[in-house]
Amino acid sequence: MQFASDNTGPVHPRVLDALVRANEGYAPGYGADELTRAATARLRAVFEAPEAAVCLVATGTAANALSLATLADPWSAVFCSRSAHVQEDECGAPEFFTGGAKLVPVDGEGGRMDAGALRAAILAEERRGVHGVQRGPVTISEATEWGTIYGPDQVAAIAAVARDFGLPLHMDGARFANALVRAGCSPAELTWKAGVDVLSFGGTKNGLMGVEAVILFDPQRAREFELRRKRGGHLFSKHRFLAAQMAAYLHDDLWLDLARRANRAADRLAEGLVATGQAELVHPAEANMIFAHWPRRVHRTLFAAGAQYYLWEGTLDGGPEEAPLTARLVCDWSSPPDAADRFLAQFGS
Repeated sequence: MQFASDNTGPVHPRVLDALVRANEGYAPGYGADELTRAATARLRAVFEAPEAAVCLVATGTAANALSLATLADPWSAVFCSRSAHVQEDECGAPEFFTGGAKLVPVDGEGGRMDAGALRAAILAEERRGVHGVQRGPVTISEATEWGTIYGPDQVAAIAAVARDFGLPLHMDGARFANALVRAGCSPAELTWKAGVDVLSFGGTKNGLMGVEAVILFDPQRAREFELRRKRGGHLFSKHRFLAAQMAAYLHDDLWLDLARRANRAADRLAEGLVATGQAELVHPAEANMIFAHWPRRVHRTLFAAGAQYYLWEGTLDGGPEEAPLTARLVCDWSSPPDAADRFLAQFGS
């Protein structure tokens, strides 16, 4: 009953096999190897972007922070959702790597940024001349930190507002695969065709050991990103071990298969929670994350039975047993078919 995070799941065996093969013999370092060239070519093909620049890093935080640093000046505002990972979970890395850019939270429902609220937030900046931060990039998460997704039209609406002010759009795609298979469109339709300039393409949460690809759809931005990656200590010398993971991830669309497995597991769990009559979803589960609340006493039973998940709001102690507490549950590609059944069985115990 492991639902704490998709970060806790195992690496897919095909990825481990690829790492073993990559370990044979010698190869040039710093991305000058054949595996990196192959992974780059495959990503360009997947995104229908033959001119895009592709840079690999080991973590999502590095991908996001270095991307925003490439798009923002130190005196910029970076417009993000109030629940964005860059806002809540990256220990000031975007501010550090940008040299001081200010994150400006933008409201919206279900973790999504609202286009009207974004316009208002942008208009609120650059009103104090040299005394205030200047307008800078917009960043959205796909899927969001609340497990919802943006469809292509919603991405395009955000991009249209950014374009009205001449601002670039970054997408934190830590769970891009989960959002994509739910949206039912192509990778290009959900990114550059909708107005995304730079994508942090995640893999670590979807079966990889540790690699993310930054895809810069405008290759003119590549040189600055590469310099920032090196200066920031995120250019791997044995780069082939990042590339081997990415190549295996993309081969035969493994990345999409793993995302579908995780989403199906989340669907099964969400439907079962509602069927208990004791749980209520905060909003529909659109990717592989569920937010729901149910009575404190049931949480006690679940934790006692060994269930792993996070209480998002509330604590086990200090309140009525029937008081609803909000939980976050995340399914990964390896979630066994009976995990949801064993979890749900505790609601009746």
